[in-house]
Amino acid sequence: MDTTQPSVLVNADAEQVWLMLREPARTAQWHGWEMEGLADEIRQIYHDDVKESPDHLRLELSMGDVFTLVPRPDGTLVTMKRGTATGEWAKYESDITEGWSIFLQQLRFALERHPHTPRRTVFVDGTSAAHTNLWDALGIDTGWLPDPGEPYEVTLTTGATLTGKVWYRTDTQLGLTVADYAEHGDGLLILAQQAAVDGLRDHPGAQVIASTYGLGASALEAIGAQWDTFMETHFPDA
Repeated sequence: MDTTQPSVLVNADAEQVWLMLREPARTAQWHGWEMEGLADEIRQIYHDDVKESPDHLRLELSMGDVFTLVPRPDGTLVTMKRGTATGEWAKYESDITEGWSIFLQQLRFALERHPHTPRRTVFVDGTSAAHTNLWDALGIDTGWLPDPGEPYEVTLTTGATLTGKVWYRTDTQLGLTVADYAEHGDGLLILAQQAAVDGLRDHPGAQVIASTYGLGASALEAIGAQWDTFMETHFPDA
């Protein structure tokens, strides 16, 4: 896979994918995670100084990144062709590309699994001066995980037992559907390792994004508390 061009095959037609890119309320169901200022970020990225193709198959963002949509018999291939980060943005190049990989998987999940259900998210991140490996800290042996699309069951070091299907996996990211993260169907858990980057992050880091659907406040709070505790224990350094 070309790491500068993250892509994903979405089981939906190009018109549906285009709406996820162009309608802010729909974009908020897959871009990033819930946070203060998300609406402004979506406006700046997807609407300020962008160029749409007349056929609604190409969207060029202001920083030079380009979405392309290729209709196929089995869905729509969505590719993000990265522009070249310069100046103060150059040190963020790897993180931005990894972020787009995550967001494209969240786009696919939103359209294929919960096209009409709003998500609630949990996001935590941190770094480790001890150079903690995320998979080891969680107790996940990635070598024994099934292939994407296959069912899994894993008990984490947090004490939680997760069940669902492997959504996707790369050298630095793991996506799992989680039955307990949704009232109906399943939610999505994305785990990402981050390398140390000069001038940005002195130590290796980790990110956790949980996308949940239809859960009550107490269940969502419990998931958030679990991941907060994990991060404070294993990746506590700023």
